[in-house]
Amino acid sequence: MSDHLLDTNILIRHFRETEGYDDLMDALSGEGRLYISAITRLEIVRGMRDHEKVSTFHMLDSLQTIPMTARIADLAGELIHSWRAQGVTLSEADAIIAATAIHHELTLVTTNARHFPMPELALLQADDSGRLTRITK
Repeated sequence: MSDHLLDTNILIRHFRETEGYDDLMDALSGEGRLYISAITRLEIVRGMRDHEKVSTFHMLDSLQTIPMTARIADLAGELIHSWRAQGVTLSEADAIIAATAIHHELTLVTTNARHFPMPELALLQADDSGRLTRITK
């Protein structure tokens, strides 16, 4: 059993009813608890349409939202700083999501594994049809 942190793009594909993503969500929830970062919640809410409000909040409220604490903020800042020194630019949102997963020892599920180069991060890459591949670095 493994608990997972869902990246924003996973939820977007689920909300857009992308084929395979209902099955993906069912499979992941069968393996353990599903979490989102507070920044993922923000990204979803800011992009929802008025007619999607009820269903969006229903889905978001079914997931555990992990707040950004001082420890997560510090780790996200350290990730941005250390990767910038290596010539890699991380977005603040991706750094917060990665820091959340690392701090809580969760496996991050994303469609954009290249946004998360951290070797200490457990990572699953979902393809266009919702199939998962474990990424090792």
